[in-house]
Amino acid sequence: MIRRLLPALFPLLLLLFPALTHAQIGGIEALTVEDGEDGQTYSVTLQVLLLMTLLTMLPAAILMMTAFTRIIIVLGILRQAIGTSQTPSNQVLVGLAFFLTLFVMTPVLEETYNNAVEPYLAEEITPEEALEAAQEPFRDFMASQTRDEDLAMFLRISNTGEVESIEEVPFTVLVPAFMTSELKTAFQIGFILYLPFLVVDLVVSSTLMSMGMLMLSPMIISLPFKIMLFVLVDGWSLIMGTLAASFF
Repeated sequence: MIRRLLPALFPLLLLLFPALTHAQIGGIEALTVEDGEDGQTYSVTLQVLLLMTLLTMLPAAILMMTAFTRIIIVLGILRQAIGTSQTPSNQVLVGLAFFLTLFVMTPVLEETYNNAVEPYLAEEITPEEALEAAQEPFRDFMASQTRDEDLAMFLRISNTGEVESIEEVPFTVLVPAFMTSELKTAFQIGFILYLPFLVVDLVVSSTLMSMGMLMLSPMIISLPFKIMLFVLVDGWSLIMGTLAASFF
């Protein structure tokens, strides 16, 4: 799986920066030796510098074109709803979100690897053909999760005009529309998750006020009940299963 995952991540950069394919990545000269009056000088080509700079954009590509955004936002809202501000820690939440994203995106990555990366490494297709083949799985995934109104809004803002199919939508329009839809979906799921814990907080607060215990923080009393409620309903399995199923 790791052998397939690492090459499949490379097309994410190509999807964001199509001009990179014109640099003929397979023939880049990493080092140039020039003879001068004072001896030989060594210089790195601008293409290598450009490639190394674009590699820093890979995390942004993972965030923008995968399921990571929805998952991490829902997990963050869940932690806030329970009331444990630092448990689970940020590292744990990011790890959960990453591997759940990998689970959701495995069909897309495998299709990208089989249709684009593997033929390109075997020198069966050109970089331009690999780019076109790599776009299709990600385009289909993002289109299936993007709301029509969000896509129409960005098409109107960009003055793209009417399109007859999703293949005619530019990537620069599809990606922000997909991100907007993901944010909206994540907050809707988070709102539904927040309601049961809000009810517990209201019940505890009302009980403490009726008993005249105004100096006692309701959070101290409600936190054990919320944790117990979450454990009794097998909350982690429900959350992870629901998040994964929301993409299919």
